[in-house]
Order: sequence, then C-alpha cells, then structure tokens
Amino acid sequence: MKGVLLVNLGSPDSPNPKDVKKYLGEFLMDERVIDVPFWARTLLVKGIILNTRPKASAKAYQKIWWEEGSPLIVLSERLQNKIQKQTSLPVALAMRYGSMTIKNGLQELADKGVDEVYLIPLYPQFAMATTETILVLAEELRQAHFPNMTIDSLPAFYNREDYIEVLSNSIAKSLEGKDYEHLLFSYHGVPKRHIRKSDITNGNCKMDGKCCFKKRSKQHEFCYKHQCEMTTVKVAKKLKLKNGTYSTSYQSRLGFDPWLQPYTDRTIERLGKQGIKKMAIVTPAFVSDCLETLEEIAMEGEEIFHEVGGKEFTTIPCLNDDAEWVALMAKWINDWAVTETTTA
Repeated sequence: MKGVLLVNLGSPDSPNPKDVKKYLGEFLMDERVIDVPFWARTLLVKGIILNTRPKASAKAYQKIWWEEGSPLIVLSERLQNKIQKQTSLPVALAMRYGSMTIKNGLQELADKGVDEVYLIPLYPQFAMATTETILVLAEELRQAHFPNMTIDSLPAFYNREDYIEVLSNSIAKSLEGKDYEHLLFSYHGVPKRHIRKSDITNGNCKMDGKCCFKKRSKQHEFCYKHQCEMTTVKVAKKLKLKNGTYSTSYQSRLGFDPWLQPYTDRTIERLGKQGIKKMAIVTPAFVSDCLETLEEIAMEGEEIFHEVGGKEFTTIPCLNDDAEWVALMAKWINDWAVTETTTA
C-alpha cells in the first residue's frame, strides 16, 4: 500500500524560551546545518548560541505566534488536510526538527498498512541543510525501524513548469492592483561551503555569477544557488518582469563564515537608499510562512526599508494552502500513485 509523508522544517512547541532552546539545540546540532566537527559544533551551539540566542528567538516567535500555534505547523497541517481531500492515499505530516518527528510520521503510515512511501520534502530547491538532512534521516529510520518499507522521494521541483506557473500566479495575485518599483526574491541563505560540498563535479562550481547559468551542467542537480537563481529567472520570465525591476538575495545568515550574497537586509537597505519607494518581496525557498518570512522579512525587513526612506513594503505570502498549490501537490502524488515501482 502506498502513502505520502510531507516533511517541513519544524517549530518549537511554544514561543517559551525553554521550548525554543530545545528546538534550536536539535536544529543547530545537525551536522548538515552547522557542518563543523562535532566538538566544535558542540562548543559553538551548547557553549555559546544556546546561552544567548533562545531568549531573543523566543521574542521573535512571540511576535508571529498564532492562537492555533506555530504558523509553520498550522499552515502545513492545512496543506496536508486539503491535499488529503484530493487523493485516496493516506497523507501524513512530519517535521525534521521538533516533536512532530519523521519517525512518528512513518509510524503513522505504517499503522495504516503503508509499505511504499512517497517522501515530499517541502523545499523547492535542494540544500544539504534542508532536503538532504531529511532524506538521510528518513533512510536511517527506515533501516532501523521500518525495514519492509520502501521510500521514494520527490526531487527538487524549482524548475518544473507547473510549479513555476503556480508560484507566478500566486505572486501575480498578491501584487494585483498594487504599484511597486522593485520585486525582491529573497531565499534562505546557506554558507558558501555548503555549495562546494554539494558540488558533484569536484570544483567546477565557482559561485561567480556565471556557472549558475551554464546549460546542462551536472552540478546543478544539487546546487542550491543555481536552483534559487533559476527560480527567479523562470518566474521573472513568466511574469514578464523588466530587467532592473527585480533581483535575488539571501537572508537568515548565521555566524561569521561567508554566506551566499547579496544579503537580503543589506539589499533592502541599498534599494531604499537608491530611491526605491515601493518594493515587494517574495520568499520562494519557503512554501509555508514561518519565522523567517513573518518576522525577519515582514517586520524587520519593512523596518529597514522605512528607515532608509522607503514608503510601501509589500510582503507576498508563501504558497501555504493556496488552492492551485494544493491541486498541484495532489497531482504529483496521484501521478506517483499510478507508477509501478519505487526506489528505496
């Protein structure tokens, strides 16, 4: 029997500093998030970050927390429920971090008789700190607890025309009737070394603004930067955006290592100082609104823009449980359901 497991990032159980600290500890101790030796990661996370960051992060979560709970969890559950109505396969939901574990999600499906799982990481672009860590953990859990289960997974879907169509339509609907001078595509940043580690061509990835756009390059399959850049290019083409009216940036950097640039906060500041009075911003690395979109962009980003003279700052919602997005996800699932084979 076939079933589906949707997997998103996760959230603290509450915006209480104690719960936030527990969540951050699990998240930041992942070797694919902070990819340094265990001793150094332990010193950094448990010795420094968890003694300083939880209170500040808790305040940020408190700003965006909904009555129903974490926005990311609530929106993911809405997506799950709506997809379930459009497919006959059982659909479970899990998070990579937090109490809604992947193990529990797999167990929920196993209890329903599922032995073939379609694992869907809810990330359009591949990254070792998102998609890869989900796939690796799911396989470890399968081997340890569900040896008779097979797992197939949805590859990064950033360049699928049906996804680009849905994303573009969502952006267009959000901007309908609104006047803006610049549309900023802000993606979650990653350290540059993550890009190099994911380079299957052993050094061809230069991150020089050119190799991302080379045609039929092998490293693009796992190159997060390429996949972000091409998402912007494809959406801009679909929306018929003029050159100079849109750009790409990267947010949420942590620590002092070089991360993908340009940085979103500095880009917002620069655009405001250059005289842009009306800007819109979309976050295509996320399919569900969360702390990074609702607080970092919609609150902090807008504050930066106004401080440098900007007037109108439009934050475009993520796809969330948009009807077209739900229908597309259900289609992918139903198409997979009729295939005869899966891969472990």
